[in-house]
Amino acid sequence: MNRIVTVIACLVIVGCQPEPASEAAGAAEADTLAAILDAQPDEAKARYPYRHPKETIEFFGIEPGMTIVEALPGGGWYTKILLPWLGEDGRLIGADYSLDMYPNFGFANEEFLAEQAKWVPNFVAWASEYGGENGADVRAFHFGSMPGELAGTADVVLMVRALHNLARFEPKGGFLTEALDEAFAILKPGGTLGIVQHHARDDMSDDFANGSRGYLKKGFVMAAAERAGFEFVAESDINANAKDQPSEEDRVWRLPPTLGTSADDPELRAELEAIGESNRMTLRFRKPE
Repeated sequence: MNRIVTVIACLVIVGCQPEPASEAAGAAEADTLAAILDAQPDEAKARYPYRHPKETIEFFGIEPGMTIVEALPGGGWYTKILLPWLGEDGRLIGADYSLDMYPNFGFANEEFLAEQAKWVPNFVAWASEYGGENGADVRAFHFGSMPGELAGTADVVLMVRALHNLARFEPKGGFLTEALDEAFAILKPGGTLGIVQHHARDDMSDDFANGSRGYLKKGFVMAAAERAGFEFVAESDINANAKDQPSEEDRVWRLPPTLGTSADDPELRAELEAIGESNRMTLRFRKPE
């Protein structure tokens, strides 16, 4: 039973750690972003029509040699792209949920919590091996415990589908506020906060859009970032999907790739696959000079 719970938690929250791949997605000849993307496995490339990594990376201004903070790297979907793209002169810093937040998840038994406590060294070891000699330097921390020496060192903080659980548990510990405050602290003056988040329509209820169903309203995200000190710069529709029209009872995980509600209903699964991944806001903010 514990193993089942751990597997489910791994899929829903942060994704299972992939097997190390020292070839680092063809980094040997991947001196362009297009080459790096083309070198990814077919399973990853199947998500490109919904996640638009090239356009997203370009919109946030992520370039080789930069220091990038990736919030909630999970199974490493973006990590595998960023490591070779940043290159040996760059740095990738993984940032995971606060350890104080994890007990709020109903499935977080002792075994699961013990695994999360080992996340920092495990992520650094895996990502360093995956990136190889040509990949970026790797660091990591949990929100709520950012090492002081990292303050003011990052060019971009990337938060892709990372805010909903922080918002969901904000009333229980200020976790969203804490994460955005540390994002502000770790950035250089003029640095970028890049957010991609499941987008709730404005006509949805606040109960629907509190993060528990995966979706947040753009106004909520904008206000939270501005409270942390960020200035709004621009938005893009590159990750929007007008086919995603959830009801008040829906959760984002009904959609691909999770398809968490249609295992026994092939017709429903086909309908959900036709929708594709969620409708997402893509917002760029700036830390003032």
